[in-house]
Amino acid sequence: MTMTNIRRWRRGTRTVAGWLSAIVIAGPIIGCNSISDALNVTAPDKIDSKMLQSPAFATLLVNSTVGDFECGYGAFVAVGGLMSDELLDASITASRWPYDQRNVQTSDGAYSTNACDNFTPGVYTPISTARFTADTVASLLKVWTDKDVANRTDLLAKALIYSGYDRIILGELFCSAAINRGPELTSVQIFAQAEDKFTQGLAAAQSANDAQLTALAYMGRARARLDQGNLTGADADAKQVPVGFIYNATADVSNGVRTNRVYSQFNSHAASVDPQFRGLTVPTASGGTVPDTRIADSAMGINGADNHTPLVVSNKYRTGSSPIPIGSYQEAQLIIAEAEGGQVAVNIINNLRVAAGLPGAFQSTDATVIKNQVIAERSRQLYLQGTRLYDIRRQNLPLNPPAGAAYLHGGTYGTEVCLPLPDVERNSNPNIKPTGS
Repeated sequence: MTMTNIRRWRRGTRTVAGWLSAIVIAGPIIGCNSISDALNVTAPDKIDSKMLQSPAFATLLVNSTVGDFECGYGAFVAVGGLMSDELLDASITASRWPYDQRNVQTSDGAYSTNACDNFTPGVYTPISTARFTADTVASLLKVWTDKDVANRTDLLAKALIYSGYDRIILGELFCSAAINRGPELTSVQIFAQAEDKFTQGLAAAQSANDAQLTALAYMGRARARLDQGNLTGADADAKQVPVGFIYNATADVSNGVRTNRVYSQFNSHAASVDPQFRGLTVPTASGGTVPDTRIADSAMGINGADNHTPLVVSNKYRTGSSPIPIGSYQEAQLIIAEAEGGQVAVNIINNLRVAAGLPGAFQSTDATVIKNQVIAERSRQLYLQGTRLYDIRRQNLPLNPPAGAAYLHGGTYGTEVCLPLPDVERNSNPNIKPTGS
């Protein structure tokens, strides 16, 4: 553990679970084989590792694990927005451009080791850190007893569910990844692990009679199953998500780690809403249109930091304290619509529009038209919630701008729809072939 990490922990910018993660960050993120590897590290003037294993810290550890996830999740949404067609980079910072250009190289350090609150958000280390801390705390809670920890089953459910979502993020954003010192895993293999975590978390949440976590577990497992192409299973789980359900990643402006990452992109004039998501409308029954308030935007009348790209911000996240949805009833309904199609999908599309104060005028009996509309509704209803990039990947949607088109800062747009396994992982994990081998 470096003195930089020690000082950071002592300033309070890292949570206790974050401190656990800092042990790993001091070396490669995959450098821990077990809980004991992470805890049996000594350094001067730091918390005793034995204290971290005390049941007295259970609630703090779980809450801190959530904090690690929320920062990594914000970075995931922002980076996914830049890589897909949701956002345009408007900065003059060259390390950010590969996201927007879809041309990230395995040697690029920014995406692999940068912190989640960096101006060029890092993703591999922050998300792997969140996954590691969730797994660590869940393992401890399985050992501790109800006598040791009040609400142990509920805390276990939360740790397992967040562990599932950590894997969803890894699988959706990266072409492949590793868990601890394990082998290189495909996205589908990672989604299978996520499904297992959600299944365990669901059982714990039901045992604890926690309705919110039960719904979140069903929502997460539905997404994991959708990502694996299991439409039947995804449909069944999505139907268990109740009307009005929403579960957010919280944010506030107390420090940079807690600030809404997408808001930070707009606030620093580093990103703008992509032109295809500006000024969208919904048709009315009379043949007219009305603005789609689900994806409203505001032109700021100035250019971004690059002094070239018009700055248009999303009204979805207007402050640094705006929460980012992790799972919702709307997302569950759109999974049902995709799985079942037909009139079920038509009804869901219209119901969601009406619930948002929009006309419910969509009608079709053409399976292809309905499927395409479900995809379009997902892009609007779930805008800047982290789902768009993997939708492009799994649905093989056209890239915008297309590969080969000229890029503002030189070169052309690439073909990446997922980030490659970074060299920092490949060259330090003995179970993965190093770069160039």
